Amino acid sequence: MNADELRAVQAPLKQLYRDQPDAARVAAHAEGSLDPNDIAIVVDAWHGKVTAGLHKAGGGSGALACSADMLLEALVGCAGVTLRAVATAMGVTIRGGKVIAEGMWDARGTLGVDRSAPIGLTEITVRFEVDCDADAAKLERMIQTTERYCVILQTLKSPPRIEMKIA
Repeated sequence: MNADELRAVQAPLKQLYRDQPDAARVAAHAEGSLDPNDIAIVVDAWHGKVTAGLHKAGGGSGALACSADMLLEALVGCAGVTLRAVATAMGVTIRGGKVIAEGMWDARGTLGVDRSAPIGLTEITVRFEVDCDADAAKLERMIQTTERYCVILQTLKSPPRIEMKIA
């Protein structure tokens, strides 16, 4: 897809969202089934099922997916798609590359070993290794624009209101 094709696909959507702001509200959904025989959950992923369980640092075997890694995978997916869309809109040819997300969490918090230790990822770094025809300044603008429009990154930076319910 080139910049003109991208604009042509997005133009009617942008106009719809200007005219009817509520049409731009997109529902997201995830669901999983608790494993009755293990400390695990089978998550219905986009293209199959993923079983998430305890990380080795929390007593797991390491054979099941780690939810922190799954969060970083969502960030990589969103940042990569956003970067490709930004590059396309800017007329930049991307020949290849990688988006890499790395995070750090303290198992002491999760296991209740130290109540002052944080629970959750406390550091996340997203690194872009991009082989493209853009100069350094244009590549920097692409990364800044990607940061601005990446849904998952912005969700992490400005957390939404979260409500836990029992059905």
